[in-house]
Amino acid sequence: MKKDLMINGIRVEAIFRDEDVRGIILPLLEDLREMQQKKGGRLIVMIAAPPGAGKTTFTRFLEELAREALPGIRLQCAGMDGFHRRQEYLTTHSLPIDGRQVPMVEVKGAPETFDLQRLRERIERVARGETCGWPGYDRHLHNPVEDETMIDCDILLLEGNYLLLDEDGWNDLSHHADYTIFLRAEEDMLRERLVDRKEASGNTRAKAEQFVDFSDMRNVRRCLEKSKEADQTLRILEDGSLTS
Repeated sequence: MKKDLMINGIRVEAIFRDEDVRGIILPLLEDLREMQQKKGGRLIVMIAAPPGAGKTTFTRFLEELAREALPGIRLQCAGMDGFHRRQEYLTTHSLPIDGRQVPMVEVKGAPETFDLQRLRERIERVARGETCGWPGYDRHLHNPVEDETMIDCDILLLEGNYLLLDEDGWNDLSHHADYTIFLRAEEDMLRERLVDRKEASGNTRAKAEQFVDFSDMRNVRRCLEKSKEADQTLRILEDGSLTS
């Protein structure tokens, strides 16, 4: 099954095998419907995954499919990307890495480059069932876009690399979730995807590999090794298929 999606200002073609849609994705949506009806209020589902795993595409695909599969239920998705600190902050602040101070902009995407307090406050609001704005992220501007989406749904799919991170400051976020999902993939596959993506944004192959190996792969390993166990884990294979 194919869906054309707009993600962070970029058009993306999402393709999932029909057997994965029938065997994994549609049953998942039906389970979420039952949980929401049983709860009688907004259901919060957190979907975590390492960089490059395709969590945003997966979540947006669920949102699109739910329009047909869950009549009478409003399902929305939102991501962590809108809580990136702004470029002007990242270029003027640094982090200690391997014994030296590194500008945050060089490791953008690490947990420390997000505004965790703002993220926590917004999660608390949507978990209380409030209707409120949610920031997005524009990859052309390289900055968040405040209140890009209004959250007013029955089921919220919240996706991000570190929503299940078992580290101080992050490990309480999932307390607000009714259900959690982790997407897992092999490191080598993730590296290849990340280098391709970085190169596609205008970098040379060598520069893309340098950034990914210094920055992105640290985040991949941190996410894979330090995330809490989820209610459901799905593995993404090299051909893009899913297995539970």
